[in-house]
Amino acid sequence: MDIAIACLICFIGGMVAGLIGVGGGIVFVPAMTAVLSKGQVEAESTSLLMIALVSVVGTWRQYGYGNVNLKDAAVIGLLSPVGVLIGVVVANAVPERALRIGFAMLALYMAWRLLRRVFKDGPSDPADPGTEALADPAPDSPAGTGASA
Repeated sequence: MDIAIACLICFIGGMVAGLIGVGGGIVFVPAMTAVLSKGQVEAESTSLLMIALVSVVGTWRQYGYGNVNLKDAAVIGLLSPVGVLIGVVVANAVPERALRIGFAMLALYMAWRLLRRVFKDGPSDPADPGTEALADPAPDSPAGTGASA
Protein backbone atom coordinates (compact mmCIF):
# COMPACT_ATOMS: atom_id res chain seq x y z
CA MET A 1 0.00 0.00 0.00
CA ASP A 2 2.89 2.40 0.72
CA ILE A 3 4.10 1.96 -2.86
CA ALA A 4 0.71 2.99 -4.27
CA ILE A 5 0.58 6.03 -1.96
CA ALA A 6 4.18 6.95 -2.85
CA CYS A 7 3.30 6.73 -6.56
CA LEU A 8 0.31 9.03 -6.01
CA ILE A 9 2.49 11.50 -4.09
CA CYS A 10 5.04 11.46 -6.91
CA PHE A 11 2.37 11.99 -9.55
CA ILE A 12 0.84 14.93 -7.65
CA GLY A 13 4.28 16.42 -6.95
CA GLY A 14 5.19 16.12 -10.63
CA MET A 15 1.94 17.80 -11.67
CA VAL A 16 2.52 20.66 -9.22
CA ALA A 17 6.09 21.03 -10.49
CA GLY A 18 4.93 21.18 -14.09
CA LEU A 19 2.06 23.56 -13.40
CA ILE A 20 3.71 26.09 -11.12
CA GLY A 21 7.42 25.24 -11.20
CA VAL A 22 8.03 24.53 -7.53
CA GLY A 23 10.11 21.43 -8.18
CA GLY A 24 7.62 19.21 -6.37
CA GLY A 25 9.38 19.53 -3.01
CA ILE A 26 6.50 21.55 -1.66
CA VAL A 27 4.42 18.36 -2.04
CA PHE A 28 7.06 15.65 -1.61
CA VAL A 29 8.45 16.60 1.80
CA PRO A 30 5.18 17.18 3.70
CA ALA A 31 3.57 14.12 2.10
CA MET A 32 6.47 11.84 2.96
CA THR A 33 6.55 13.03 6.57
CA ALA A 34 2.79 13.12 7.18
CA VAL A 35 1.52 10.28 4.98
CA LEU A 36 4.46 7.88 4.70
CA SER A 37 5.82 8.56 8.23
CA LYS A 38 9.35 9.29 7.03
CA GLY A 39 11.72 11.40 9.08
CA GLN A 40 12.26 15.01 8.04
CA VAL A 41 15.88 14.49 6.94
CA GLU A 42 14.97 11.31 5.02
CA ALA A 43 12.05 13.11 3.32
CA GLU A 44 14.21 16.12 2.39
CA SER A 45 17.02 13.91 1.08
CA THR A 46 14.66 11.75 -0.97
CA SER A 47 12.92 14.87 -2.26
CA LEU A 48 16.23 16.28 -3.53
CA LEU A 49 16.73 13.27 -5.78
CA MET A 50 13.11 13.30 -6.95
CA ILE A 51 13.30 17.03 -7.70
CA ALA A 52 16.45 16.51 -9.77
CA LEU A 53 14.66 13.97 -11.96
CA VAL A 54 11.47 16.04 -12.24
CA SER A 55 13.50 19.15 -13.06
CA VAL A 56 15.27 17.46 -15.96
CA VAL A 57 11.96 16.46 -17.57
CA GLY A 58 10.33 19.85 -16.87
CA THR A 59 13.32 21.76 -18.20
CA TRP A 60 13.45 19.65 -21.36
CA ARG A 61 9.78 20.37 -22.10
CA GLN A 62 10.00 24.08 -21.22
CA TYR A 63 13.16 24.44 -23.32
CA GLY A 64 11.14 23.17 -26.27
CA TYR A 65 8.67 26.01 -25.68
CA GLY A 66 11.50 28.57 -25.48
CA ASN A 67 10.92 29.32 -21.79
CA VAL A 68 14.38 28.50 -20.40
CA ASN A 69 16.95 31.23 -19.75
CA LEU A 70 20.18 29.23 -20.05
CA LYS A 71 22.38 31.99 -18.57
CA ASP A 72 20.30 32.26 -15.38
CA ALA A 73 20.02 28.46 -15.16
CA ALA A 74 23.80 28.10 -15.44
CA VAL A 75 24.48 30.67 -12.70
CA ILE A 76 21.93 29.17 -10.33
CA GLY A 77 22.96 25.62 -11.22
CA LEU A 78 26.62 26.31 -10.49
CA LEU A 79 26.00 28.13 -7.20
CA SER A 80 23.23 25.93 -5.76
CA PRO A 81 25.44 22.92 -4.89
CA VAL A 82 27.39 25.10 -2.45
CA GLY A 83 24.15 25.90 -0.64
CA VAL A 84 23.11 22.25 -0.74
CA LEU A 85 26.38 21.14 0.86
CA ILE A 86 25.96 23.66 3.68
CA GLY A 87 22.29 22.71 4.06
CA VAL A 88 23.11 19.00 4.38
CA VAL A 89 25.63 19.68 7.15
CA VAL A 90 23.12 21.88 9.00
CA ALA A 91 20.23 19.41 8.47
CA ASN A 92 22.25 16.63 10.07
CA ALA A 93 23.26 18.82 13.03
CA VAL A 94 19.84 20.37 13.82
CA PRO A 95 17.07 18.47 15.66
CA GLU A 96 14.37 17.06 13.36
CA ARG A 97 11.63 19.07 15.09
CA ALA A 98 13.48 22.30 14.31
CA LEU A 99 13.73 21.25 10.63
CA ARG A 100 9.97 20.59 10.49
CA ILE A 101 9.20 23.93 12.10
CA GLY A 102 11.61 25.68 9.73
CA PHE A 103 10.07 24.00 6.68
CA ALA A 104 6.56 24.92 7.84
CA MET A 105 7.60 28.53 8.48
CA LEU A 106 9.18 28.77 5.03
CA ALA A 107 6.05 27.32 3.40
CA LEU A 108 3.81 29.76 5.29
CA TYR A 109 6.04 32.72 4.44
CA MET A 110 6.07 31.82 0.74
CA ALA A 111 2.29 31.34 0.76
CA TRP A 112 1.88 34.77 2.39
CA ARG A 113 4.15 36.38 -0.24
CA LEU A 114 2.26 34.75 -3.09
CA LEU A 115 -1.12 35.74 -1.68
CA ARG A 116 0.08 39.30 -1.17
CA ARG A 117 1.22 39.46 -4.76
CA VAL A 118 -2.04 38.01 -6.08
CA PHE A 119 -4.29 40.37 -4.13
CA LYS A 120 -2.09 43.46 -4.37
CA ASP A 121 -4.13 46.56 -5.26
CA GLY A 122 -3.03 49.35 -7.55
CA PRO A 123 -0.26 49.51 -10.12
CA SER A 124 2.66 47.13 -9.83
CA ASP A 125 5.72 48.19 -7.88
CA PRO A 126 8.87 48.11 -10.06
CA ALA A 127 10.90 47.28 -6.94
CA ASP A 128 8.89 44.07 -6.43
CA PRO A 129 10.08 41.67 -9.16
CA GLY A 130 7.48 39.49 -10.80
CA THR A 131 4.61 41.94 -10.34
CA GLU A 132 5.05 43.90 -13.53
CA ALA A 133 2.10 43.99 -15.89
CA LEU A 134 2.21 41.63 -18.83
CA ALA A 135 2.80 43.41 -22.13
CA ASP A 136 1.97 42.31 -25.64
CA PRO A 137 4.85 40.33 -27.15
CA ALA A 138 7.16 42.25 -29.43
CA PRO A 139 6.58 41.66 -33.15
CA ASP A 140 9.94 39.92 -33.53
CA SER A 141 9.50 37.65 -30.51
CA PRO A 142 8.62 33.96 -30.99
CA ALA A 143 5.18 34.57 -29.41
CA GLY A 144 4.51 37.67 -31.52
CA THR A 145 2.32 37.67 -34.58
CA GLY A 146 4.54 39.94 -36.63
CA ALA A 147 1.91 42.68 -36.69
CA SER A 148 2.21 45.82 -34.60
CA ALA A 149 -0.71 47.29 -32.71
